[in-house]
Amino acid sequence: MLENSGVLYLCATPIGNLEDMTYRAVRVLGEVEVIAAEDTRHTRKLLSHFDIHTRLISYHEHNKITRGPELIERLVAGENVAIVSDAGLPGISDPGSDLVVLAVQAGIRVVPLPGANAALSALVSSGLDTALFSFIGFLPKNKKKRRELLYSFVNSPYTMVFYESPHRIKQTLTELKSAFGDRSAVAARELTKKFEEFIRGTIESLITHFAEKEPRGEFTLIVGGDTINQSHETGEDEEKQLSIEDAVIALIKNGVAKKEAIKTIAQQRGLPKRNVYQATLGIE
Repeated sequence: MLENSGVLYLCATPIGNLEDMTYRAVRVLGEVEVIAAEDTRHTRKLLSHFDIHTRLISYHEHNKITRGPELIERLVAGENVAIVSDAGLPGISDPGSDLVVLAVQAGIRVVPLPGANAALSALVSSGLDTALFSFIGFLPKNKKKRRELLYSFVNSPYTMVFYESPHRIKQTLTELKSAFGDRSAVAARELTKKFEEFIRGTIESLITHFAEKEPRGEFTLIVGGDTINQSHETGEDEEKQLSIEDAVIALIKNGVAKKEAIKTIAQQRGLPKRNVYQATLGIE
């Protein structure tokens, strides 16, 4: 650890309800030399509410390459810096994670100030399995990368957690249905706010719901893992016991298109796609 350096505080801020701000966060934000904020205008309103007058500087996706090293210089010089995102815990689906990497590499102490987090708040309230889960966050914008990422989770038994905006959630649900079939799913919106809502059901029922009711607010989606294949395990690898044809059929029964099922099995077994295709010619 670098001697006489400052401390980088990762400060959680409310995701909706201002009462979720912690006493510790209010104190630290008032004591540090500078606060690095994703949107200074948004954070200034928060600081005004709690009568905090610390200097604000911007740190976001578009200036992190230059601003990150500047913040590290401040920390090395002995200044304490707090970083905040617009809502929730910095470092989750925002550039705060990049600053943490730089700080760790420079030997600077990193201290988390825990607080509100949309992913965990939605997960623990979903009613789905919380023992093992995968946080995926926002899906890639590129369609091919999005599809590849989703199909890499087809056989995962872990509950999945996604972030999504209201104008994209319908398309995302359709892509989830194509990849996973119709599984248990929960859409959580407006968490901690006045109109907080949990829409519980399946991927298909959520598609129907949002076809009838226009989605509003930011969403956290919770989707169940693959329980069909996992429930049939007998101590050996069930998937490897299946023939190529049966493995593809199992995916198709789970709602995966035949073409994507062939691609998935080929990837999982390290086989050329043409070999899997030839083995499944009899499947309608």
